[in-house]
Amino acid sequence: MFPDAFNNAIVPPSVQATFPYIFAVSKYLQDGTFDLVGKIIYEIDQQPFQSIFYNGTIEVVEAGGFLSVESVFLVTLGIALLVLLGLWLHGQFQHITKKTKRAPKVEVGTRATDASMDEWLQVMT
Repeated sequence: MFPDAFNNAIVPPSVQATFPYIFAVSKYLQDGTFDLVGKIIYEIDQQPFQSIFYNGTIEVVEAGGFLSVESVFLVTLGIALLVLLGLWLHGQFQHITKKTKRAPKVEVGTRATDASMDEWLQVMT
């Protein structure tokens, strides 16, 4: 829309001209500081030229409230990683401090016994 407004503009020699231009950044651009650089293509005596200029630093900030989807995601991810690290450390600590107990040997069913010797099996008369 705006670049077409300057097509075929004629600036006489030794005269300066100013052309306002409004620009917008992509909605997918992250917050931060960026350099604003522009390129002008022009013709002098039917010879094409181009000039690249630096017009300072711009700051892109997110419009909206205090919380963004990205910050909520990053905080949630950080908490989840800390919980997983804590669980892993707890498991390692339990593994290191676990004492191995030796169970006493119990012999089952390998010895022949006389059932009359077992008092608990005798019926009271």
